[in-house]
Amino acid sequence: MKAILIVGLGGFIGSVLRYMTSLYFQSHTYSTFPWATFSVNIAGSLLIGIIYGLSERSSMFSAEMRLFLAVGICGGFTTFSSLSNDAFLLMQGREWLKLSLYAAGSFFLGLLMVILGRNIIKWI
Repeated sequence: MKAILIVGLGGFIGSVLRYMTSLYFQSHTYSTFPWATFSVNIAGSLLIGIIYGLSERSSMFSAEMRLFLAVGICGGFTTFSSLSNDAFLLMQGREWLKLSLYAAGSFFLGLLMVILGRNIIKWI
């Protein structure tokens, strides 16, 4: 039960941060490209790479803290369901280039950010 509460609290924080990011992009960009979802997924990938990199390098985070940060905050902050819906909207609008860049960029940049996050920890 403790783990559920830890993940739930982190998820709440991550979801609120994602919502605030979405509001920011809605008011500052005028594009059909889903910048908010793209940004949170890339930033969250970097953050989760850093969290797990630190966890592997040292005992900096307890198991509960890893749950809170990685599963809770990062899990609430990043979103595959929004990514999929945004991709559908681009497809529906026949925005083929944007769809391709978004889908491929989200996956490959996300993977690159996880690798980068883990390597940053190895380098410092």
